[in-house]
Amino acid sequence: MKRIDSVKNEHVKRWKKLHTKKGRETSSRFLIEGYHLVEEAIKAKMVVEYILMTEEVVLPSTLSVQDQDVILISDQVMKELSETETPQGIVAICVIPTVPKVDSLEGRYLLLDRIQDPGNLGTMIRTADAAGMTGVILGEGSVDVFNSKAIRASQGSIFNLPVVKGDLETWIETFKQASIPVFGTSLEGASSYSAIEPQAQFALIMGNEGEGVAKSLLEITDQNIYIPIHGHAESLNVAVAAGILLYYLRG
Repeated sequence: MKRIDSVKNEHVKRWKKLHTKKGRETSSRFLIEGYHLVEEAIKAKMVVEYILMTEEVVLPSTLSVQDQDVILISDQVMKELSETETPQGIVAICVIPTVPKVDSLEGRYLLLDRIQDPGNLGTMIRTADAAGMTGVILGEGSVDVFNSKAIRASQGSIFNLPVVKGDLETWIETFKQASIPVFGTSLEGASSYSAIEPQAQFALIMGNEGEGVAKSLLEITDQNIYIPIHGHAESLNVAVAAGILLYYLRG
């Protein structure tokens, strides 16, 4: 089994760059951390290039790594590569998958407009997965889906659900041409979500944490909806709102 002890090792320097969007795009690789995410990536048949672990790590019986290149690393190297406060002693280097093709528009979709917080992005992908969505469309100006915080927040759902980057205006027109209703979310000129019947198919747009869905998108939806606030809070977190609406609309 290979071993790397020095933080100055060229592989370590290259892997550390995966903490940046530029590093991920340049190498077409991303880094995941922890037993659960490594296991989910392998179960989803992601291309896991390397599994890196410290000497004291004992792999659970559920984690089958015979097809991966396992490398022992020192605690110092793990500290260089880890972004969590309490590392579990295992990380993996994965190949960024090719953009999934949407062969059929039939189904339910979550469209995300300029989401900035990786935690929100990951949570919404996880929620979309749990709610049985067909896919997630990530609009321009959103945080990188392979950001480590987004991956951790998704709890592995990023490996289960197609996440497609694209122009939301084009996607909205495509859904409308396929007779799939498109719902925007807005506090103005919108109906309460409970006034809408659950839908067999739909596309739901959630917007930027501070600005909401872009006006240009709201103008071309089939209908815009909102969640009434019954208490004193000014608004709901976008990921929480997405969960309420996805589960309601799917019935």
